Amino acid sequence: MKSKATGIQYIDNQDQGEIFDLKIDVVRDENGQILSGLVFGSTQSQNEASILIARKGEFKLNPLLGVGIGDALLDENLLEYRHKIREHFATDGLNVKHLDFYNLKNFSIDAEYE
Repeated sequence: MKSKATGIQYIDNQDQGEIFDLKIDVVRDENGQILSGLVFGSTQSQNEASILIARKGEFKLNPLLGVGIGDALLDENLLEYRHKIREHFATDGLNVKHLDFYNLKNFSIDAEYE
């Protein structure tokens, strides 16, 4: 089985363009032919962000995956979301080692693929 921690990268806050668009870096040969364009690398942080942001039904291949963290903005009890984070990360193969989610403005998640 291939690792989900490596793959095609999205544009992030350090790149120009729309967040979550594909990161493209065109490489051409001496004749101007395109040799490569998509950027491959570590994708764990973007996978974590995608799972946190998405709601159930937004992933075509896994419609039950998605925490829907945006809904927590109107909720005072974050316990349910701590459980959802652990559950949905585990569904994707991520093992949560540390989860500090008691404040929406300052939280941290330490996870790794099994």
